[in-house]
Amino acid sequence: MRSRRLAALLAAALFGGVSVLLGPASPASAHAVLESTSPQQGSVVQQAPAEVTLTFSESVRLVPGKTQIIAPDGKRLATGEPRVDGRVLTIPVKASSPPRGTYLVSYRVISADSHPISGGFSFSIGAPSATQPQLSDGVAGDGVVKAAIPVAKYLGYAGLVLVIGPILVLALLWPRRLSRRGPTRLVWVGLGLVGLSTLAGLYLQAPYTTGASMFDVSAGDLRDVLSSQFGIALVVRLGLLAAVAILARPVLDGEGTKTDHVLLAVLGVAGLATWPLSGHPTASPVPAVTTVADIAHLAGMAVWLGGLVMLVGFLVRRASDAELGAILPVWSRWAALAVSWLVLAGVVQGLVEVGTWRGLIDTRYGQLVLVKVALLAVVIAVAAYSRNLVRSRRAVGERPHLLRAVGVELAVTAVVLGLSSVLVQSTPGRTEAATPAPSEISTYDKTLTSSLYSLEVQVDPAKVGNNSVHLYAYTPEGTPQPVAEWSATAALPSANVEPITISLLKITDNHAIGEVQLPSPGQWQLRFTLRTSDIDQATVTTEVPIK
Repeated sequence: MRSRRLAALLAAALFGGVSVLLGPASPASAHAVLESTSPQQGSVVQQAPAEVTLTFSESVRLVPGKTQIIAPDGKRLATGEPRVDGRVLTIPVKASSPPRGTYLVSYRVISADSHPISGGFSFSIGAPSATQPQLSDGVAGDGVVKAAIPVAKYLGYAGLVLVIGPILVLALLWPRRLSRRGPTRLVWVGLGLVGLSTLAGLYLQAPYTTGASMFDVSAGDLRDVLSSQFGIALVVRLGLLAAVAILARPVLDGEGTKTDHVLLAVLGVAGLATWPLSGHPTASPVPAVTTVADIAHLAGMAVWLGGLVMLVGFLVRRASDAELGAILPVWSRWAALAVSWLVLAGVVQGLVEVGTWRGLIDTRYGQLVLVKVALLAVVIAVAAYSRNLVRSRRAVGERPHLLRAVGVELAVTAVVLGLSSVLVQSTPGRTEAATPAPSEISTYDKTLTSSLYSLEVQVDPAKVGNNSVHLYAYTPEGTPQPVAEWSATAALPSANVEPITISLLKITDNHAIGEVQLPSPGQWQLRFTLRTSDIDQATVTTEVPIK
């Protein structure tokens, strides 16, 4: 009866973990965000730009053939080969006289932590179109692929649990008189799950990168994955897995030497390092810290949960009172140390990836972290009860109570593993919280006209503090207007702030930029004087709301 109840409990735990994985997916799982564009989103320019630039929150790399500019008629605008320099993606525009109307820039790139970023923005030349081009349905990627990736990661985490904890118990705590067949099979299942998860991750990364469907994968797509940091980390993991499989055999048979144990430990740490090297930690502000923290987090999780599996699956039911009395105190100390690693490493990761209180409360990543912390608190409370049983020497005589307590720990932590699989696919809170919502973007963009020229004025971010000013001059017919001399001032009459000179730097014949400190909110008056020849000049003014 107890065995059936335990089996039902473990089944419920697995169901809970899978439910977390297959629940409603977040619409955005990329881990870098588009910070700014030129031309700006929704702006109207009088002349076709020589190039379009997109600036992201972290370094990106191109997905071949997935970046384009769509003209108002729905056709692809002639462009040069897009290029990436760190965080900046540049698309050269080769069309000499593109038609007036609204253009759509569609992009798909890979962020530093191996996750694709896709989307688009629009700008208009001359005036907006009556109808505007739309993003294709496939730009966001295939839903089946997105759902399969966290499932594959979950299998990898489960495999780690079934490898590391059981090997440790078999090497150092297993009674000689007990058969090793069951635990050994468990380890081989774990190794198989890690291998299957890794192979699935390598394959799924190809359609995940390109946005294609599950089986729309070419040899070139797979080569691109294998040559990336993500692919290299996973190939190394497969090699280390093969080495572990060879070296683990004598340990599983009870014939391992100290040298075997040390080599397995070294290979295990190296294998664990492939997880952070293919995910968030490498793209964090402090990659060395988050990489070490992630390794410690995974090790603590695998030792703790793997040991619990050995206890509930074998030792509590098979070991004699004397054997269990000797094993439980040692295991209790191991578990306390593993949980300490788990919590400390989790705190470090949370501080880096969430970043702020806003990131913890207002972002999906932060909310998942809070749920994970709450579940871990429940597990730690149950673990404390089990530890008290061990300390009071009552655990041997109260095996049913210990089995139930350990079963609850496994049930809840199975769901926690599911949450972890979703977390690694979610945008870190530090990135999401720092990204302004569309309604929060306050960049000022307006075209001013005079008898000599029209002047496009962009003020970013149109807030108190330092602001960037971009000026583009055009003839009344819409062609670039060469400017011989630029001058500008900013004043706030309502606060008795006299005109402040804006120092301007000429970039091209018709483009100048400048920086200005606007110390107070209000309606700032910006005044621009452009001299287009030895005797011709005109002045235009505008009011910019500064928040």
